[in-house]
Amino acid sequence: MKFQQTPSAQRLAGKIALVTGSARGIGRGIALCMAEEGADIVINDLPQQAAIAQETVREIEALGRRALFCAADVTDRAQVAALFQSAIQHFGRLDIAVANAAYSDRKLVIDADWAGVLRTIEVSQFGVFHICQAAAQHMVKQGEGGKIIITASVLAEVPSLTSSAYNMAKAAVTHLGRTLANELLPHHINVNMINPGWIDTPGERKFTSDADIQRLGAKLPWGRMGQPRDIGRAAVYLASADADYVTGSTLTVDGGYRTAMTLKLE
Repeated sequence: MKFQQTPSAQRLAGKIALVTGSARGIGRGIALCMAEEGADIVINDLPQQAAIAQETVREIEALGRRALFCAADVTDRAQVAALFQSAIQHFGRLDIAVANAAYSDRKLVIDADWAGVLRTIEVSQFGVFHICQAAAQHMVKQGEGGKIIITASVLAEVPSLTSSAYNMAKAAVTHLGRTLANELLPHHINVNMINPGWIDTPGERKFTSDADIQRLGAKLPWGRMGQPRDIGRAAVYLASADADYVTGSTLTVDGGYRTAMTLKLE
C-alpha cells in the first residue's frame, strides 16, 4: 500500500516569533518558514537594512501573516529592550525568539584586527546573550512557556582557519544555550541551538566568489551548499509542539559539512 501524506495543520498557528538579523540570509529563511507555518513575525535588523527588511515584511504579509520590522543593534542593551517592548506592544505577547544576528571578520589570529574581533564578539556572542536574556524575562513573566532558539554554527566544533573570533563566539553561545535551558526548566521554556553548516547567504558571498561557491559547494557530501530555508525548516521544528520535550540540544543542519572539513576542497 502506498503511503499517502495528508496536509498537516500549521504548526505555529497563533504564535508570535521574533527573529534577529532577519532582513536577509538565514534569518530571513527562518522568518519565512515560520510565517508559512502560521506565525506572525517580528523582523529585526540594523537600521541600514530597513529597505531589505521591508521586502521580507511584504513577503510575510503575502503569506497572510502579520509582520513588523523593528530596527535595533543587538549589541546595544537599550535597543534590545526597546525591540522587545515594541514587539510586545504591537502583538501583545511573544512565544518564540530566535537569536540569529551574527557578524564575522575573517583573518588569521596573528593578523586579526582588534576592532573586527571585538565587533564579531559583540554581535555573535554578547548580542545573543542580550536577546536570550530579554526573551527569557518576557516569557517567564508571561508564564506560558516559550521557545528560544540560538543560531550557532558547526564552527563551534570545527576550528576553521581565519574564523577564530567567530568560532569562539559560536562555541560560547552554544554553552550559553545549554545553561539557559537548564535554568528555564521550571518554566517549561525550551532553549535549543541550530548548528548550520556552509550556507549560501549574502554574508557568505562577502568572502567567497560565485564561482567558488558553485565549485566548492558541489564537492560537499550533499552535493550543494545549504540554503537559508534548510535552517528555517529546522527552526520551525524546534519552535513547534513537536519539540516540546527537546531542550538544551543542538541540531546540526550541515548536509555532512563536518565530514567535508576533513576533505581537501580545491
